[in-house]
Amino acid sequence: MSILNIFSNQLSAVIEWKNPKANVIWWKYPSKRDEIINASKLIVAPSQGCALVYEGSLVEIIEEEGIYNLKTDNHPFITTLVNLRQNFDSEHKLKIYFFRKAQILNQRWGTPNPIKFIDATYKIPVELGLNGNFSYRIANPKYFYTEIIGETDEFEAEAMSKTVAERIPQLIAQNIHEKKYSYIEIDGKIHDIAQEIKGEINSEYQNLGLELTDFRIVGTQFDEATQERIGRVADISADVQAAKEAGLDYVELEKLRALRDAARNEGGLAGAGLQFGVGMEIGKKFNEQSDTILAKGSADAAEQLRKLKILLDENIITAEDFELKKQEILRKM
Repeated sequence: MSILNIFSNQLSAVIEWKNPKANVIWWKYPSKRDEIINASKLIVAPSQGCALVYEGSLVEIIEEEGIYNLKTDNHPFITTLVNLRQNFDSEHKLKIYFFRKAQILNQRWGTPNPIKFIDATYKIPVELGLNGNFSYRIANPKYFYTEIIGETDEFEAEAMSKTVAERIPQLIAQNIHEKKYSYIEIDGKIHDIAQEIKGEINSEYQNLGLELTDFRIVGTQFDEATQERIGRVADISADVQAAKEAGLDYVELEKLRALRDAARNEGGLAGAGLQFGVGMEIGKKFNEQSDTILAKGSADAAEQLRKLKILLDENIITAEDFELKKQEILRKM
């Protein structure tokens, strides 16, 4: 078969990736015979690259934009190809792939199931959901071709993004367990977690020719049971702080609350079997408890009144109790 007959069935004279689809990151120039016309022009547009696969081997990557004359250009492989043309026949196959150099932006990820851990500070089980987005690019086309693409004619970003996203929840769970973050720290540590996850993903995928250019955690969600537990912890923490301000400890604060509730509910008192009396006897015990606690505070009347006001604000004592104790303190001045 003459060279003229071979050329008649070869690719068109201009080889380019024209109007690429937004979601396609790797595309094979279509040809039945995988052959090229002598003196064809290869056009590599901005944000594109080109991979030349000759007889099953990736022999050259072109990442500089421009127009390449396949007869006269001085690229190493193209020059070699030109030299081979004198003996070219249909057994020599050249496949031309175009790939996207620009970033693949704002790919979404999320945790399909909540990340479970025991809060290191409050020792409560926590279930955490997260979501965000990431961007990446093909950093090493040779590895990307040999490890992922192979003979695929067209590869979409969605497939690659899914592969990256599947590893994210596991890496975040591992990070939270290693750092022993408390649930109250998570939102403040989002940037640090994101940067560490970005580094771990890059170290894992760099041998596949990918680079994560951006990684963000956008939102966090705690499940209802966790929110309820967190609410209880927050209430107790507020109580502890209030007790501290009143010169008490948390146990003493709870004792006062029990006496308060008993004073308001005679039936509940009896049902609990607390062996307390009713009426004036309960009031007497309430006052004795209040006297004992207030005696632990400063002798300064203003300080005692401040602590007494905290007990009123926390609904430990009534307004009447507050007025009585206030008058008592003022009389002692």
